[in-house]
Amino acid sequence: MTKYLIFRLYGPMVSWGDVAVGEYRPTFDHPSKSAVMGLLAAAIGIRRDEEENLRKMAESYDFAVRVDASGTMLRDYHTSQVPPSGSGRNTKHFATRKDELAVSKSDMKTILSTRDYYCDALYTVCLWGKVDEVPYSLETLAQKLKEPEFVLYLGRKSCPLAMPVDAKVISGANIQDVLSMMKIDALLTNLQKDASMRLYWEGVHDAGVPALHIITRRDDPLSRRRWQFADRKEQFAVVQPSGRDD
Repeated sequence: MTKYLIFRLYGPMVSWGDVAVGEYRPTFDHPSKSAVMGLLAAAIGIRRDEEENLRKMAESYDFAVRVDASGTMLRDYHTSQVPPSGSGRNTKHFATRKDELAVSKSDMKTILSTRDYYCDALYTVCLWGKVDEVPYSLETLAQKLKEPEFVLYLGRKSCPLAMPVDAKVISGANIQDVLSMMKIDALLTNLQKDASMRLYWEGVHDAGVPALHIITRRDDPLSRRRWQFADRKEQFAVVQPSGRDD
């Protein structure tokens, strides 16, 4: 039997990022590793500039995600005003949005982009250690998800959690066995659920179901400062909705 940390991610809007070129900012249809590790780091209290600690988090855990409800795609034509950042010795740093807006209006620049989101999507995440000595125990992570140090959000700051993550540590024979123990909250039973659920997992850990195929995602965080990511292999299977109460 292996110990796993499982928790729920639900919000009115989510955005999981994807390879972005130009003004178009797409979203993948399920959480990225960078998003899950970032959420855990925020719960623990690791700051964005602590690159060594962030990288250690990503290297110490593998995870799986079950898509309980795919949600509905929303595409937003987004405009934002930003002050000039400068370059070299003239680089400017703004601590808050208030500081940015204090810049003269004539110096402000407008950035246009198209951004994708999913509305009313629901996911169950399963996490386990892939090294003998992990930086934080699963029990510590579960407790911190309930009492996070920083605000948790679902890919973007504009996508807050709408319900507690209901984190818990469970022992099971494999990933599917543990995920089947996570029941969908009664408050979410009106979501547009999928006829079957998609399961994605990384690593060589036993999922309890055979993989139908393997996909490559560039979402393994290397450097937050340089905004660099490495490729990662993710296995995929279709599972039955055994974890529902309906």
